[in-house]
Amino acid sequence: MSLNNKVILITGASSGIGEATAIKLATDGAKVVLMARSKDKLEQLKTTITEKGGNALVVPGDVTKAGDFEQAVKHTVEHFGKVNGLINNAGLMPLSYIKKLKTDEWNTMVDVNIKGVLNGVAAILPELIAQKGGDIINVSSMAAHRYFPGGAVYCATKSAVKMFSEGLRQELSPKYGINVTSIEPGAVDTNLTNTITDEDIKDDLKGMLDMTSLNAEDIANAIHYVLSQPERVNINNIYIVPSEQQ
Repeated sequence: MSLNNKVILITGASSGIGEATAIKLATDGAKVVLMARSKDKLEQLKTTITEKGGNALVVPGDVTKAGDFEQAVKHTVEHFGKVNGLINNAGLMPLSYIKKLKTDEWNTMVDVNIKGVLNGVAAILPELIAQKGGDIINVSSMAAHRYFPGGAVYCATKSAVKMFSEGLRQELSPKYGINVTSIEPGAVDTNLTNTITDEDIKDDLKGMLDMTSLNAEDIANAIHYVLSQPERVNINNIYIVPSEQQ
């Protein structure tokens, strides 16, 4: 099914999975709305998409601020006349061992990885309910299924996203035709690990970082697959890991 004229808001669009997804969807006819804190990077991405024949709108914003999300949705509707879906992709992974008590990092993960998703859903849901249809795709993680070194808080946030997605699906899909999907990647070659400040973690993760990881484009392809299904089809979750990852 073509994505022609679907309007999709993507968070964390300035790099990694968000950037790859924006390009993938735009080249298949979707109108993509690019949300992240870095306006300069978003403008660069918009230029890339435009050069490929796509259509993109830049809406800078911080997912931890409900008002930013509300303005992003408002601007989207004003510009394109509608919004069909949301990809909650923004996330942080400053792994650390609990005994280090990096509580500021714990709180930041909760704010971005959980509250950011909640803010997005709250902002877009009235539009999707009114039109009785649409898509919400939340990027969770393999970490929702199992713990890995230093990931107690991160895994907890991604478990929350996975379960929240299932709750959304059960409440919204049968009554309003809103499809909800949890995307659960394993190791992906992005800048996500750049936020790690615990040096002990970097040593313990060396084996994982040395393997052949997924590319951001692999996750973009999975998201495209979800959005290209007929409206009657809900892909509940996609658990996608590198072939080398145990």
